Amino acid sequence: MNVLIIGASRGLGLEFVRQYRAAGAAVVATARDDAGRARIAELGAKPLTLDVAGAASVSGLAWQIDGERFDVVVINAGVFGPRAGALDAPTQDDFDTVMHTNVLGPMRLLPQLADALAPGARLAILSSRMGSIGLRASSSGWLYRASKAAVNSVMKDASLALAGQAIVISFHPGWVKTDMGGEGADIDAATSIAGMRTVLATLKPTDTGSFFNYDGQRLAW
Repeated sequence: MNVLIIGASRGLGLEFVRQYRAAGAAVVATARDDAGRARIAELGAKPLTLDVAGAASVSGLAWQIDGERFDVVVINAGVFGPRAGALDAPTQDDFDTVMHTNVLGPMRLLPQLADALAPGARLAILSSRMGSIGLRASSSGWLYRASKAAVNSVMKDASLALAGQAIVISFHPGWVKTDMGGEGADIDAATSIAGMRTVLATLKPTDTGSFFNYDGQRLAW
């Protein structure tokens, strides 16, 4: 199995690398800096340099993976931004950082990845339950929520464009004990990634365009 993890310098992305390597997969993974690439290499994966918020960096991905055919692709890179609630207007800088990383990044990446997908590939974008409109009961982190609602829309469009070529889904990874989730979160990274790997392995073509919890539960938009 050939796997590509976008955004794997730490946390969930690095745990994806760890678990897929332990399962015997050949893994290519991206990071922005030398320290992240070193952690990826230590796990026996091939590290690539990529900053999803940089247009030039993303445009260079296609040649770095030229000739590859990935069975699984995970787009993990993301930022939270300010934790302010609704009616607390974000600054222009905060808006640009969150939206460029969480939404524009995947929109730039997906065209670069299309020719590197093996037949029947599974492509997942890590979103968040916070992006669900139907499940929403709080306005905290409304900029992050807006970005994840938007990336779910991006995923759905990609699932239509790649119909018959790949199964494309979004994941809520759970509330995970990472730098973003904090120590008070519900589950650890190993549990989250093990669950998502199981879902990815059992997806059917009819699942494309769906939004899943890490444990396989379907989530409302």
